[in-house]
Amino acid sequence: MIGINRHRTVAGRLLALFAVAVLILGVASCGAGNPESSKSGNKSNSASALLNKISEASPPEAIQKLRQALEIYQPQISILFPLPDEVLQDINVSVQFQVKDFPIFKEANLGLGPHLQVLLDNQPYAAVYDINQTLTLSDLEPGTHILRVFAARPWEESFKNEGAFAQTTFHVFTKTGDNNPDRTLPLLTYNSPQGSYGAEPILLDFYLTNAPLHHLAQENSQDDILDWKIRATVNGESFAIDQLQPIYLRGFKPGKNWVQLELIDERGNIVKNAFNNTVRLINYEPQGQDTLSKLVRGELSVVDAGGIVDRTYQAPKPKPTPTPEPKPTPELEKTPLTEPSLDKTVAPEVAPVQIIEPKPTATPQLEAPKVIEPIQVTEPTPTATQQLETPKIVAPVKIIEPATTASPQIEKPEYKGYYNQFRNFLNQDPEPATPSEPPTLPEITEKAPIPQVVAPAIPEQSPNLVPPAPPVADETPSQPTADLAAPEKTVSEPENQPKSEQKVEFAT
Repeated sequence: MIGINRHRTVAGRLLALFAVAVLILGVASCGAGNPESSKSGNKSNSASALLNKISEASPPEAIQKLRQALEIYQPQISILFPLPDEVLQDINVSVQFQVKDFPIFKEANLGLGPHLQVLLDNQPYAAVYDINQTLTLSDLEPGTHILRVFAARPWEESFKNEGAFAQTTFHVFTKTGDNNPDRTLPLLTYNSPQGSYGAEPILLDFYLTNAPLHHLAQENSQDDILDWKIRATVNGESFAIDQLQPIYLRGFKPGKNWVQLELIDERGNIVKNAFNNTVRLINYEPQGQDTLSKLVRGELSVVDAGGIVDRTYQAPKPKPTPTPEPKPTPELEKTPLTEPSLDKTVAPEVAPVQIIEPKPTATPQLEAPKVIEPIQVTEPTPTATQQLETPKIVAPVKIIEPATTASPQIEKPEYKGYYNQFRNFLNQDPEPATPSEPPTLPEITEKAPIPQVVAPAIPEQSPNLVPPAPPVADETPSQPTADLAAPEKTVSEPENQPKSEQKVEFAT
């Protein structure tokens, strides 16, 4: 038995090895036959998968910041008319709402604001921004209708707090089984997306009523409380949502897209009730220019969009908004670049130029020579006395001598001696004036002093005077002629007597 079992195990191993070899050869032959086609097929499949991939994205940054301004509110919505289960006899019904703890308004420039989202039956009907204005439901079909309303943020996201949702069922002429959900069962209300969109990501939002809490449904798996989920399908791609929170999706194709929301239990079965399986058709056109599209793309800042969450907010005017107009600051930069450069150079230059301090120091230098000049003038003034050494000017003084009647023979010898004596006196070099003998020096005057001669007046024959001839020595000198008079010494006093009162005597 042992040998038989051993042969069986060996044979089995050989057969297994043979089968593996055959499989390897087959795979290799298939790959070698058309390798390019297999590779290209994988690429195309992955590319198509990426193009059609719907993925979750984070909410736009501007919306996240604006959302905080509305977190302080807990809206409480009520429908005053029509009353629950009321039968009306008119196809036009006026609706009245009551809203507490929730501001409702529309920002005039941007066209968005907190509002009430109203659904008639299972279709969106209107957005209410003023509850003081009556909302009229027109041309209603006879039968049963349901009216649902909830508080919504400017970007269509619904408030999830208790009391933010209200509904009522009424009838026009008569009751029917349509549009009449069971109030005891969970009810799904589809909110977004709907309509047209111009930017991604796109909001996916819903409201759920009468649904059990997750922690209660998961406490005991054997109880009758079934947990719930939302199965979302976008263009055929499905995923599950287990939280009552909005999400943002990316990956929509331009043009028509369809979105389906289903309420299912923990086993994957649809929870039966009206409107728990809803489909919407939306239109996606990239680069939309509406306010919501700009807000999603970030082209509208929180500062510019603050008016859609606060009624008292004053949005900046469009003129100051182009504060980036200082973008032409390159031009402004050129002018300040030149101006400050001049200022920088001038400022330090002006400071040293203002050193006018040396100027006052120069003024005493100008005053000093003025004081020295009179000192230099006073020194040569005593030297002017030396000019008195030029008495030669006195030489040309004309002396008028008295004419004698003596004979020329007698006058010649005496004249010579007298004339020579007078000439020698005139030709004598005057001794230089010294400070020891100041009275001997005559002062220079404009007119030379003219001596006065005491003698008989003799008519002048010519301007040249002829001195009188002395008497001849042979004749009796002791007895001179009566006409001759001995020469007398005359003292001439100048008309303008000098300060020294000095007299000059001339010998005759």
